[in-house]
Formats: sequence, C-alpha cells, structure tokens
Amino acid sequence: MPNDKVVRLIQPGAFDDQLTEVLRNGARALLAQAVEAEVAGFLAKHAECKTEDGRARVVRHGHLPEREVMTGIGPVAVRQPRIRDRAAAADDPGRIRFSPAILPPYMRRSKSIETLLPILYLKGISTGDFSEALAALLGKDAAGLSPSAIGRLKDGWQDDHSAWAKRDLSARRYVYVWADGIHLQARLEDEKQCILVIIGATPEGRKELVGFTDGARESAHDWRELLLDLKRRGLDVSPELMIADGALGFWKAAEQRCWVHKTANVLNKLPKSQQPKAKRALQEIWMAETKAAAEAAFDAFIENYALKYEKAADCLAKDRDALLAFYNFPAEHWKHLRTTNPIESTFATVRHRTVRAKGCLSNRTALAMVFKLVEGAQKSWRRLDGHNQLPKLILGVKFADGLEVAARATRQPATAAA
Repeated sequence: MPNDKVVRLIQPGAFDDQLTEVLRNGARALLAQAVEAEVAGFLAKHAECKTEDGRARVVRHGHLPEREVMTGIGPVAVRQPRIRDRAAAADDPGRIRFSPAILPPYMRRSKSIETLLPILYLKGISTGDFSEALAALLGKDAAGLSPSAIGRLKDGWQDDHSAWAKRDLSARRYVYVWADGIHLQARLEDEKQCILVIIGATPEGRKELVGFTDGARESAHDWRELLLDLKRRGLDVSPELMIADGALGFWKAAEQRCWVHKTANVLNKLPKSQQPKAKRALQEIWMAETKAAAEAAFDAFIENYALKYEKAADCLAKDRDALLAFYNFPAEHWKHLRTTNPIESTFATVRHRTVRAKGCLSNRTALAMVFKLVEGAQKSWRRLDGHNQLPKLILGVKFADGLEVAARATRQPATAAA
C-alpha cells in the first residue's frame, strides 16, 4: 500500500490546530503584560514609601512558581511576580501586601469555566464524564477535574446558594418587583414544580435577583412562603408596583398583570380562526398612548366578543384595573412594566441550557446550579430606561398617562392657549 494512503488519526483530547495554539500563545503574552502592568501600578503607588536607610520599601521579589489557569481556550501558563515589603515582617499587621486582582491566589479556573461547569451538569453530564467532556472542549490538559473535584465544586455552589438565600435584606429597597414561575427543562424531583422567581429594580434602576425557590407556579401557598421569607430577612418596604401573572396580595402595592400571560389566556378561550384578529385588538389596548384610549379599546373588545365568546371576554374583564395600572407610572418604564419579560428574558439562557438530565436532579442541586448561572448572567443585566424617574416615585410623585402630574397640568393650559 502506498504511503500517501496512510491517514494519521488525531488522538481524543489532542489539538492539531495551529489557530488554537496561536490564540493560546497570544493569551499567555497578553496575560503576562497585564500582570506586569498591575505590579508596576502597585509599585508606583508606593514609590514614596522608604525604609529607614532611604531605600525603596516596596520592591519586586522574584516570581511565584508557574501555574496553569484553565480558560475557554484551554490551559494558559502564568507566573505571578512577587512583591516584598522590606520594612515589615511577614506577620506584621502593618505590612504592605500585594493582592492581585487579575490572578488572585489559588485561582485555577477562569470565570467562563466556572460558568461552564454548572451548564455541563445541568446538561446531564455526570461527574464521572466531566474530565472527558472538558478534554474534548479544552484539550487533553483539561482532564484534571476529577469526579471528586467536581463534587467539591458542587458542594461549594450549594454553600454559596445557601448563604445567598439567608442574606440580610433590611437595607434593600425595590421600586418595582416582577414575580413569575419558570419551568426548566431540567427534571426536578417533582415534575409539577418549577422555579418561583422574584426580581426587583433598585432606586438606581438596576435589576437584582431578590429571591427564588422551587414550587408550583399556581400555588398561592408557595408564593406566600417565598414572600414571607423575604420579609423575615428584612424586606419590609413595599414596592411601588408588583408585576405578576396573578394577584399575590402580599405587599401593599399597586399590581400590574402581565399582558403576555393575559393575552395567552384570552386567546386560549377563542377558536383559532378568531385568534389573530383578537390578538391585534388586545395589542390596541396596551399600546394606547393614554389610559382613556386604552379604556375605549378595552370596551370595544368586550363588546365585540362578549356575545359569542363570553369566557374570553370575562377572562379579560376581571383584571381590568390591574392590566391598566402601568399608565400611572413613567412612560419610559411602560415597556418594562407591561409584562414579566425581565424574568422571562433573564431565565431564557438558563432554560435553554438545561435539558432533562440522565437522572432526576434533587431540588437542592438544581437550585444551586440555577443560582450559579443567574449569578453570572446578572452582571450583564441592563438598567431600566428612564431610571432617573425612580426617585420621584419613592418621593410620592404621581404620574398619569406616563407623565408627571405637575408637568402634565402645566402642559395642558399651554396647549389650550395655543
């Protein structure tokens, strides 16, 4: 057989990819530059510190042993420079210490890998298969994460979630609160259960995960249990508005029904032939520029459908006030307030990354995994539009049709004069 017919096979976990090697070498060089820049900045900050004999007090002192950090392109070798304080002993409380931010001590995995691990677990990969999966993704040198190491990481995630679930909330204040139940594709112990989620908007307009637990989406008892837990931990101040699919009746706050859920509920009570037209009619209600226009569109829908489709009309009519509550808040916030989309969009990545595992996940494990995924996603959440209006709501300023009442009152005479 001619030699040119022989094909060399790549061993599992091995890279034969020049681009990956170039990227890894480039990452190593960039990381070394960033580490050196951080050290140089620290030395410059303490350049004026001198010893008794006039020498520089804070100086370089070689390097720590080389270590590998697991990243999204595989392991990258790094050497961390050491810093020495000449004027203080190692046990001196006043010693100037260098705490690197880029490469913290004992760091072995980048944040992207920390996020990848709970994803793989929720995908149904068992602890025994992690090494093989990571080797296929990141190269053969990534196989150092043994089942016992993964087990310790899972225990750490559960501890992190437990600590977060017990945190003090007495100093927190939320202007808006969204509540919804999210069904994951990961299989919980009770398949009827889902994740009950509460997200809040701070006075600065930032969204935060306030609380979540497992339970039944339609269970008032499970929701009340979650809300009581938040209150016991100090969350006493009611939000200005609570957006949910149903009445929770816990805080003394205005309530806004989710238009997405309500639209689905109404359409389910209509024949398919009527649904496209009915959907457009419902959109005319919540897209109206004023509450009066919305009321007129609301009445038109009831009048058009009550005779032949009484259940659909009743489904809409029973929540009339709660569906139109958003008109009493700043117009910049309407797109955030009409639905529970902040929860749906936030958990979309979690839902897409979770499939039915090979075995049944314990609820405690599933909650810990979801917490780690949301913890990472939370850093990229956008602030609310018009966040400068939130302090006004806290101070009791009233809004009508999306405009501040005082500003609206002065605008109307000007319009009349014109």
